[in-house]
Amino acid sequence: MSEPVLLLDPGSGPVRILRLNRPAVLNALNSELMEAIVAHLDMLDKDDAVSVVIITGQGRAFAAGADISELKGQNAVTMLTSPQINRWENIRRFSKPLIAAVKGYALGGGMELVMACDMVIAAEGTRFGQPEIKIGVMPGAGGTQRLTKAIGKVRAMEMVLTGKTMTADEAYAYGLINRVVPVDSLEQAALELAQEIAAMPQVAVRLAKESVLTAMDTPLEEGLKHERKLFSLLFATEDQQEGMAAFLEKRSPQFRGR
Repeated sequence: MSEPVLLLDPGSGPVRILRLNRPAVLNALNSELMEAIVAHLDMLDKDDAVSVVIITGQGRAFAAGADISELKGQNAVTMLTSPQINRWENIRRFSKPLIAAVKGYALGGGMELVMACDMVIAAEGTRFGQPEIKIGVMPGAGGTQRLTKAIGKVRAMEMVLTGKTMTADEAYAYGLINRVVPVDSLEQAALELAQEIAAMPQVAVRLAKESVLTAMDTPLEEGLKHERKLFSLLFATEDQQEGMAAFLEKRSPQFRGR
């Protein structure tokens, strides 16, 4: 019986870890793996015991791109009608914080998966890139869009048109990732960030995530209106009352996620 392409660490507390599990092909993203990612995220989104999810890769890489053997036989019609593109949108709609813990390589679809996450911790020595131009295509799952928003037009243009990679230190300097850590500390650093977020009031966390993502996709005036609406809605939560009472009483808040 073959190993599953995606592993879910049962974990404890409110943090779960998803592990891409195709190490023999550097976790190349085929249809089976993408379907498994979407199915697991949908399940975790509905699980009230889960607050934050970490996604990482087994073996030497996070994900070294799409599975080219699967793409080679496609044509324009099958690509336009493929459910694969919708899977990327499903990942984007995951309502809880999603942290990428990245090592080795995050290339092509692997880098697009990184950029679909909310925060990124990278190990020293990691290489990021969109090398699709070298095989006659271009990024097709957000690489030209999210990369440009993250690092600016001229840097994104050079990476996309040449297939050039960037180091973890460059990715940090350009604002693409949160921090760079030794490879042996990667999962611990991601867990510490996840646990810090999981300790916050979870309704506020979800709405704050939604508001930040809205800022990436809308004009400022529209984003400000959306932010004000979400801010006001949080005054209907028990955690808002508890948080403000605890502040005034100079004690630690006891958040309940409602």
